[in-house]
Amino acid sequence: MLTVALSGLRDRWASFLGGFVALALGVGLLATMGLGLSATFHAPERSPQRFASSPVVVQGRDRLTLDVRRGPETVPVAQRLDRPQPVDKELVRELRARWTVTAAGGPDALGVDAPAAEVRALVGDRAQVLTGDERVRADPDPERDARALVSLNALLGTSGGVTAFVSVFVVASTFAFAVALRRREFGLLRTAGATPGQIRRLLLAEAAALGVLASAAGCALGALGAPLLARTLVDGGLAPAWFTIGGPSWPFHAAFWTGVTVALAGAVAASRRAGKVGPTAALREADVDADVLPLGRAVLGAGLVLAGLGLLAWTCATDPSALLKRKTYTTLPMLLITGVALLSPLLVRPAARLLRARGAVGTLVRENSAAAVRRTAAVAAPVLVTVALAGTLFGSATSVTRAKEAEAREQTTAQYVVSGADLRPPAAAPAGAVLSPTGATSVFVRDGDEAVVKYGARAVADPAAFAELARLPVTAGDLRDLDDRSIVVNEEFQRRVGETVDVWRADGSGPVRLRVAAVLALGTGDNGPYVTRANAPGATLDRIDARGGGAATARALEASGGTAPARAVGSSRETRLGMVLVLGIALVYTVIGLANTLLMATSVRGGELASLRLAGATRTQILRVVTGEATLAVAIGTALGLAVTAMVLGTLGAALATLSAPVTLALPWGTVGAAAGVCGAVAIAASAVPAWRLTR
Repeated sequence: MLTVALSGLRDRWASFLGGFVALALGVGLLATMGLGLSATFHAPERSPQRFASSPVVVQGRDRLTLDVRRGPETVPVAQRLDRPQPVDKELVRELRARWTVTAAGGPDALGVDAPAAEVRALVGDRAQVLTGDERVRADPDPERDARALVSLNALLGTSGGVTAFVSVFVVASTFAFAVALRRREFGLLRTAGATPGQIRRLLLAEAAALGVLASAAGCALGALGAPLLARTLVDGGLAPAWFTIGGPSWPFHAAFWTGVTVALAGAVAASRRAGKVGPTAALREADVDADVLPLGRAVLGAGLVLAGLGLLAWTCATDPSALLKRKTYTTLPMLLITGVALLSPLLVRPAARLLRARGAVGTLVRENSAAAVRRTAAVAAPVLVTVALAGTLFGSATSVTRAKEAEAREQTTAQYVVSGADLRPPAAAPAGAVLSPTGATSVFVRDGDEAVVKYGARAVADPAAFAELARLPVTAGDLRDLDDRSIVVNEEFQRRVGETVDVWRADGSGPVRLRVAAVLALGTGDNGPYVTRANAPGATLDRIDARGGGAATARALEASGGTAPARAVGSSRETRLGMVLVLGIALVYTVIGLANTLLMATSVRGGELASLRLAGATRTQILRVVTGEATLAVAIGTALGLAVTAMVLGTLGAALATLSAPVTLALPWGTVGAAAGVCGAVAIAASAVPAWRLTR
């Protein structure tokens, strides 16, 4: 059987070329992503910088530890503070009296030239004593690289998941269509005495041979592409400068066996259908496709569509803010995309009938597309995947960004807004001006008996001016009631106006019991909480809102050292890179799938095209028919992709409305049009070239 399979691969190499390239590219991308992921798991140890010459570092406490109840026991739970607490001055004097002490800027840490054991005995529990590699915790932003690696991990993981999803889809679609084109061959084999089991084993052997060869080639591509990926991530600022790829071999094993599994999985359904071909059924079968949507495929497709819609609706109802996150709007649409793609043969025929044809060419395009459902669906399905991914990814990201922009504009009545890390508030407000300086801080709240939650908050310097200039989405209470003994919270706190909240401040001090002065709608995630400067020790001014005072106010704000906040024009660089990477993978696979499908489909239409020539059709008319069918199939796939996009963006709009955030949905027509245009160009070329050859 393996000999027959290899002979088949050799004789029909052109039919298998598209699947081979798609699978090899998919394995290569999986190996590349796997190598990148392995690099994020094994980051090299950083050497201390701030106190590199000091063997011991004494640093203030950098974590808030509270006891919370877990079942019958009470356990300590820690949350990292915004910055370490200052080292006690009395302790500093004791250290200086005994050893040489180095202060490298700031009161939060000291370098001590002394034995670690003696320093620990003196310090006790008044501060932290760091030695060896632990001294890196005293560096500025010691977790910067860790945050970058977490983001990289998410980016590469998402891209790898989409690669696996699209590769399975394209390979399965390619195998299914290739098997459909070989019905007469299988009928002849059955007539010659081949059993259904032998037909199935033949196809599975072909898939195994193709999978092994393509996966091996893909691993070689991954080894070449991984260093290029690392350089791109570093140059783009998405990875630390030291980030490199190499070492572990498990990504190659995972990619190779995933490729073989994908090839076999793609051939399973096709082999079952091929095994059902009777000895003479294929010879009697007409060119009009029948039974193009088996019961199993229909049930699976309908189930995936219902599951996708159900998850979108359930998420919108229970946790609408989750739909604003990249992870959610990247993964949830895949259920809908897969379900609609599986049901595409059911949708193709009525969609093709909608074409208002004029003349013989138009009529042939419509009727051929409606009759050859398998061919039309095989072209439309990969276009659906690409258009739906382009619409849902870029549309969701753009819609969320615009919602945040609109929300920020609506939340202030100020004429002027300046921001900066080192703002200097004016000594006095100009005549007739109202100035509201605010800064970033954090508050810690015990979440029942489960955990300690850290909230990013805003520190208000002048509550009266803040209440006058702010236009926040208040659902209860009044901003004018904010003072040193109160707090403004959002709906996530699940507190009512007048109730109290035990809050630990950004430096870990507390708890302080604050009364809820007002409750805000959750919005896109940036609404509150707000406290006064008295409850935000260490908060630095980073924004000033102002109104009135004319030119004098503008000059005063200009002298403060800030700048007018730049209007956001899109998603973050990391998000854009991730979306481009995902869409690029889908587009490459779509191009391969379209080219392979149309080359196979058109190459076996020699008799049909010859009949058209005998009926009086010119060569140009035949080319118009063939390319028109390809264009119509691409249009149907684009329409189905836009339908999926509409369902996802509609749910996102409902989630924004539920969160009381501006509903600013955006369909990326440029991106969708470019993806559909590329698909159309490839489809026309892949159908016209073999048709031109066959009509010579």
